[in-house]
Amino acid sequence: IDIQAGLNDKAYGANTFYSAAYPDQYDDTRAVFASLRGETVGRLKFIPHIYWSRHYDEFQLIREGTSDVPDWYKDHNYHRSDVFGINLHMQYASRWGITGFGGELRNEEILSNVLGKPMEEAIGKYTKSDHRTHVTYFAEHHFIWDRFTISLGGLLHYNRAIDDEFDFYPALNSSFRATDDLSLYASWNKATRMPTFTDLYYTTSTHTGNRNLQSEESEAFETGIKYTHPVVSGSLAVFHMKGRNMIDWVKSSPDALWESRNHTRLNKIGLEGYLKLDLAAWLGENQPLRAFTTGYAYIHQERVEDNLISNYALNHLRHKLTAGLHHEVVKNLTLSWHFRWQSREGSYVKYVDLQPGEREEYRPFTLLDVKANYTLRNYTLFVNANNIFNSTHVDFGNVPQPGFWLSGGISLNLYQ
Repeated sequence: IDIQAGLNDKAYGANTFYSAAYPDQYDDTRAVFASLRGETVGRLKFIPHIYWSRHYDEFQLIREGTSDVPDWYKDHNYHRSDVFGINLHMQYASRWGITGFGGELRNEEILSNVLGKPMEEAIGKYTKSDHRTHVTYFAEHHFIWDRFTISLGGLLHYNRAIDDEFDFYPALNSSFRATDDLSLYASWNKATRMPTFTDLYYTTSTHTGNRNLQSEESEAFETGIKYTHPVVSGSLAVFHMKGRNMIDWVKSSPDALWESRNHTRLNKIGLEGYLKLDLAAWLGENQPLRAFTTGYAYIHQERVEDNLISNYALNHLRHKLTAGLHHEVVKNLTLSWHFRWQSREGSYVKYVDLQPGEREEYRPFTLLDVKANYTLRNYTLFVNANNIFNSTHVDFGNVPQPGFWLSGGISLNLYQ
């Protein structure tokens, strides 16, 4: 039996979260959760699971204490969301592999003064509400024969609020271990993503939600190779993803409102590679170098050209190159260097004096960070120097990223 429970309480500045026109946004959140999971023994296993979570959110577009609050701003946004679910997973082990099947019932509910449908009677500050129920059935089989593994499965999903019908999502995964160090794999699946309550209902002076949104649908294929060795390890993968009814917040011009839409089809093709060298294992311990890593990712994305300004789906990373070096300086003192170069497709609206300006294309940028660690017994002192060359860049949306940033601290290992 596994029992879990938790509490999270945090408040933070949310500068430009919904719009760069309001720099003093603020968010105060609290969350509680609990879950109970069990598992039987034997060839036929029963794995029941029940869970619940509640999340409170107070979002302030204009933070309390700000002077010159406009007349149209009447109150903050208040939300309370609950998620309750119960599922049963059964597994049967036989000479042909492991068979799994089961189902889940999940309910999502929100109370709010912004999101949802009007309530007949308010509950405190909450004047709107909505809920939706998910029903899922699934079955899968894992077949293992010597160095070859194949998994075949399918999922039936029903949602009362959106489709009001069952949809089927199959999946197929396979792998072949050519040697003890080298393996090949391939996978194919179909998936969906529901619109959030924010996508459906969020309507303010800057945004307009859409109650008629449909679920996103996607189909993905990936194949690759993995190599694992004490000195060198790495992977290389290629993938292809097709999506339709993709949900995004878009606008037709810098002065227009953000609108949530199922507005495009996407066709992505990409590759991703990773390499790690254990320099201590290769060159020995009597030298300062410890490890070197590098990675590269590329995505080519095709879509119907509509000249809309996109907030999410259409602004993808075309290139991303990373590298890292970990080495010792003197005894107990190490440095970790992290290099990143990236190029993002798409554009954003640049704000000047809190007003929307021209449409800007994303520009490539380079970052170099370093972290110093000094370890003494079970204490570690660390200093982070991020963006050493004080690069000016915008990674996503219209929010300028931090320049040179120095931070530090101390950590304690209680179990050493």
